[in-house]
Amino acid sequence: MGSEAPTHVLLVSFPTQGHINPLLRLDKRLAANGLLVTFTTTKKFGRDVCKANSNITDQVTPDCPVSSLINNSFVPWVCDAAYELGNPNAVLWFFPYHYFHNLLPFPSQTEPKIDVQLPCLPLLKYDEVPEFLHPSSPFQMLGKLILGQFKNLSIPFCVLMDTFRELEHEIDDYMSNLFMVKPVGPLFFNPKAPKTIIRGDLLKADDCIEWLNAKSPASVANISFGSIAYIEQVNELAYGLLNSEISFLWIMKPTSEEHSIHKPHVLPYGFMEKVGNRGKVIQWSPQEEVLAYHSVACFVTHCGWNSSIEALTLGVPVVAFPQLSRGLAENRVILRDEIEKCLLEAMMGPKAEEMKRNTLEWKRVANEAVAEGGSSDQNIKAFVDEIRKRRAAVSLSPINNKA
Repeated sequence: MGSEAPTHVLLVSFPTQGHINPLLRLDKRLAANGLLVTFTTTKKFGRDVCKANSNITDQVTPDCPVSSLINNSFVPWVCDAAYELGNPNAVLWFFPYHYFHNLLPFPSQTEPKIDVQLPCLPLLKYDEVPEFLHPSSPFQMLGKLILGQFKNLSIPFCVLMDTFRELEHEIDDYMSNLFMVKPVGPLFFNPKAPKTIIRGDLLKADDCIEWLNAKSPASVANISFGSIAYIEQVNELAYGLLNSEISFLWIMKPTSEEHSIHKPHVLPYGFMEKVGNRGKVIQWSPQEEVLAYHSVACFVTHCGWNSSIEALTLGVPVVAFPQLSRGLAENRVILRDEIEKCLLEAMMGPKAEEMKRNTLEWKRVANEAVAEGGSSDQNIKAFVDEIRKRRAAVSLSPINNKA
């Protein structure tokens, strides 16, 4: 008799950088705990990922029945498919539960300036509400797409979150009373994974490590606004960097010629000549590797969750340049003097030392969470055990027969 077929999990990702990477990291975490995993996204983005990452290839799904389906936000139809096929389903991350179920007042067409008090969180001002949920948003269709998953929230048996209990224990306790929630992060840090680095980047990373290696310890500001966010204030940020006289690595992603509504970023005339070798501007970087580098002192970020959790886990102080801010609501330009002041405070002096101490403590706690026996490690093991138990109880479905 042959050995028993492995427990096979199919992961389905929405085709953007910020969604592909977390789900791919979960993929690796599940594989490290003994599951057979198949990762899928759209054909175009799959080709882009393979093209940008030499150690990823487009392989045929193994001839093994699918035991469970896991999806991330923006692809709620996976929940329906799992239900119809009789497969257990889990979701990585989720969006505003309270908004969908009308549990709290949110900004509306009649009252657009209502502030929101979510449980266990600071007061959220009306103009800090995610844009796609605000009544004035031009992205109403995106909001409807996101919220579509909540009509299916009763289908997944578990919601996995790329965070760790020690960081958000009050929220973990509160949400656990509503449905099964398991913080399993930080997902990008996987002590059980093989040494081969597998990323879901859609752009090939530029070479910047040699340049970083030539810089003194804790002397470089890493600047990146993620794969989607677009910064309008390039000139003020550029002059803030120039006037601060610090070294910097600025990741300035290219705008999409095909889909972008934004014009390409243009640096001030003569900027790079004035900066010289203390500054480098590239289109894309291996962010995890860059943030972990000894010469990087701080991270200027748009505060996307992937970037935030990476900085926290790697012990890198952050200069927050969020896309949702008082400046955005007031249509206020963040001036170069303010940018220069924040950069210098984060890189030198008493405040920089305090920030570094705090981030190193969170780094320690985050690493303990994913280490053997840590809170996230226990949660991922419990999740894997649950999938195996449910597999034994579920009969083969049509998708299993075709896998």
